[in-house]
Amino acid sequence: MTQQKTGEPRALKPALDSMTLLVAAVIVHDRAGGRVVLLQRGPDAKFAPGMWDLPVGKSEPGEAITETAVRELREETGLIVTLDSLRVAHIIHGAWGVEAPNGFLTVVFATHAWTGEPENREPGKHARVCWADTRALPEEFVPSTSSALHRYLTGGPEVTLRGWH
Repeated sequence: MTQQKTGEPRALKPALDSMTLLVAAVIVHDRAGGRVVLLQRGPDAKFAPGMWDLPVGKSEPGEAITETAVRELREETGLIVTLDSLRVAHIIHGAWGVEAPNGFLTVVFATHAWTGEPENREPGKHARVCWADTRALPEEFVPSTSSALHRYLTGGPEVTLRGWH
């Protein structure tokens, strides 16, 4: 990054063809109820059609990853969380992915504080958004986020590597 005369950094043109995609996912965990919020991807989804997933989405240019998590959760489920309620629960580093030929890094956050009830705010992308019992999670689940959720719930390792040799 180069410096402007004012001392502020000047943004460089993104090298989108070589960048790792930055993604945020959120585990909304109702500990007392033993449940988490999940969404089922719609039949026409670009990635993992019909499979279950955490609320998840790509970071926008210039957006902090915590802001991505708050925004994506609200856009997909209608749930509102504050930045300070988020805790890093897991990191997923994939060697490649849909729209991410050079890899992706997903920061999975967990929160135990939210406002609202989950609803499907993006019916063109998702078939359902609902609470799921943590003892009976769906089997048709996106592997990377499934691994992150299971590891979070069991206190297991906090990093998942996918596709690296």
